[in-house]
Amino acid sequence: MGIEIERKFLVADSGWREAVTQSTRFSQGYLSRDPARTVRVRVAGDAAFLTIKGRTQGASRAEFEYAVPVADAQALLALCDGPVVEKLRHLCLHAGMTWEVDEFLGANAGLVVAELELQSEDQAFERPAWVGQEVTGDGRYVNANLAVHPFSTWVR
Repeated sequence: MGIEIERKFLVADSGWREAVTQSTRFSQGYLSRDPARTVRVRVAGDAAFLTIKGRTQGASRAEFEYAVPVADAQALLALCDGPVVEKLRHLCLHAGMTWEVDEFLGANAGLVVAELELQSEDQAFERPAWVGQEVTGDGRYVNANLAVHPFSTWVR
């Protein structure tokens, strides 16, 4: 069984742009947004994936991801529950670790989130200066939630 251990942070400034090694456009939607199991379809550049995730406990959850044909993924996006989430994912290197910085587009424009996948929940890591407040446990920042409660509608 696959386990995803991920910490999520808001970005404090645009300093992350200097660390970008690769950028990819993502379109993703949800066939199920049940908290016990989400089923996501994603087109990432010229690849596509179907992902099933279990309930989050702390910073961990079960994750199963399978490559699918891009044409199938595009057809599945039309079946999704709620709007498709669009974003640019930038890979940024810092202190030997790869951070994923998601720059959201469309109804979520203005939101930029940095994520770091870990081997264990207590794994030590160095936070870049551009990483701000941790939002790992805040459900508002979960992509499945952003599909139906986009950042542009939040009262700030």
